[in-house]
Amino acid sequence: MTKLNIMASRHSAFYSPMICTIAGGFLEKEGLSGEYHVVAAGGASGMEVAEGRMDVAQAAVSASWGPLDNGSKAPFAHFAQINRYDGFFIAGREADSDFSWKKLLNGKFLHVHGGQPEAMLRYGAHKQGIDLANVDDIDSPGGDEMMAQWRNGEGDYFHEQGSFPQQLEHDGQGHIVASVGEAVGPVAFSSLVGRWDWLETDDAKRFAAAFKASREWVNTADPAEVAKAEASFFPDMAESAIASAVGAYQKLGTWSGGIAVEPALYEAALDVFQHSNMVGSRHAYEDVVVPPPGM
Repeated sequence: MTKLNIMASRHSAFYSPMICTIAGGFLEKEGLSGEYHVVAAGGASGMEVAEGRMDVAQAAVSASWGPLDNGSKAPFAHFAQINRYDGFFIAGREADSDFSWKKLLNGKFLHVHGGQPEAMLRYGAHKQGIDLANVDDIDSPGGDEMMAQWRNGEGDYFHEQGSFPQQLEHDGQGHIVASVGEAVGPVAFSSLVGRWDWLETDDAKRFAAAFKASREWVNTADPAEVAKAEASFFPDMAESAIASAVGAYQKLGTWSGGIAVEPALYEAALDVFQHSNMVGSRHAYEDVVVPPPGM
């Protein structure tokens, strides 16, 4: 049985379709096994693939635009869509059924800075009628560090992927008030990458088949079943918080449709990055994306 090294650039329930290729037994059905890794701080999951240390990684189409801006070929190819919406939520200290994004201007906003999370947040804010530059913000790398900041009393609003905000709700320490995915709309947010040559192999075809089955299951199964399957990957999260995140993503349509990276969603991602002047030009889809192996 071939073992694949699989890497996440952020570890969260938002990437349940990738995690469940391992946790749900889908790789084994294709004669594969998987070892899960999370990129080290300051690292790049795509480059771990390009340099041969990983076989598959979670990245974003935007990860290929830097090399292309510099006149180089992208060192890896995107072959499957994980998420077709932004997966970040906004939580507040208090429940607010009448929340509007303009309320972010009235408090301190603890949000992930830099890269795609900020680009998407800035674009979503723009669509909701505010400029993120006018928000009194607090920098954070996200994840466990952001949870600690929040629990130490920093910020009036909180910005992270599921199931961090759902865990705050579970603990009675926050209330989800908005979805960045709803504000931005459908977009090529997260995708799977592999080396161009590896994507021609039988292993790549078998992995793509396993991922397709996993994503379809995660999108349609009872969220509690998905949470139970992957609970060991999230030892600090309550299963009910994981299930709540999975249910929210299912409802949004995060994992709906096929696994191919859709050209329209790719163009939407370019729109987001051009809004923040974070891409040099509108790079061709074919220079970044390939069809899922064997499909």
